[in-house]
Amino acid sequence: MTTPIEVPLVEELGWIPVDDTAAASIARRVAVDCARRLGFSEERTGEVAIVAAELASNLHRHADAGALSVRCLRTRAGGGVELVAVDAGPGMADLVFSGVDGTSTAGTLGIGLGAVRRLSTSSGGYSLPGRGTVLTAQLWQDHRPGPPAVPAVAGLTRPLTGEPVSGDRWAARRDGAALLLLVADGLGHGALAATAATASVDAFLGSSLDAPAAILEHLHRVVSHTRGAAVSVVRVDGGTLRFAGLGNVAGTIATPDGERRGMVSMPGIVGHQSRGIREFAYDLPPQAVVVLHSDGVSDRWSLRDYPGLSRQDPLLVAATLLRDAGVRRDDACVAVVRP
Repeated sequence: MTTPIEVPLVEELGWIPVDDTAAASIARRVAVDCARRLGFSEERTGEVAIVAAELASNLHRHADAGALSVRCLRTRAGGGVELVAVDAGPGMADLVFSGVDGTSTAGTLGIGLGAVRRLSTSSGGYSLPGRGTVLTAQLWQDHRPGPPAVPAVAGLTRPLTGEPVSGDRWAARRDGAALLLLVADGLGHGALAATAATASVDAFLGSSLDAPAAILEHLHRVVSHTRGAAVSVVRVDGGTLRFAGLGNVAGTIATPDGERRGMVSMPGIVGHQSRGIREFAYDLPPQAVVVLHSDGVSDRWSLRDYPGLSRQDPLLVAATLLRDAGVRRDDACVAVVRP
């Protein structure tokens, strides 16, 4: 039987560009609103405000092309606020040392990243000199981590430049020891594309089907009232994958040494056109990660360019690839499973 919500349900609140001092106030306000809607105590809400402001201020003081994502997380056990800060440089040679209190390159007290680590339920980071930094923080109401997702999975979306909403969506759910991951790219852009992708996600989460091909066939029937979407679904069960896709949502098995194996998706649009849905089986090599991404992400990426990234939290992997391979002229989504 499917375990419905061990993987958090994610509500995207948008990306905040950090290009002036006002960004910290905006980030704090958005994060606090999320915390209050989730029923956080006033004390914990205040801690959320501190972390959001510190991450935004850090981007403004030290980074180039910084942006901060704020998301509400919901599980049966409670809610959490998630923050993802990305930038395009200059990067940090020693991220651990940079998080030690008293370490500063801008003449400040140097307590920002240390405060983020102490106040967050969980936090992480990945940085390369010259390439930039990704920092993540999750704050749950009672300071305890949310229910674990095994295998670990995370995803991130970003709308086309100038659009308020992304037409890409991702979702994951458990099926016993296995994990099912979906990425949907609604046809076109904007609200109607988002409606199609959201309908695909809702049908996926509401179904107990456990085979990728059967899930696609179900979606093909139930989202026909929308403009349709490209959709790929992967089932990860130990060292075995099963994959099915309609349209151009790419599925890749990637290893730290740069080897990549693409998974086969069939032509079509879920909800409208299908020449046939097929499911394929693949072996998952040791230390490999599974990446699904929409066509708003270039396929010219390699984990070889990011030493140690494949061992990090999947959210750090997704955010790094989205930052470097995402294109601004399209909605973009990256979702990652690291067994």
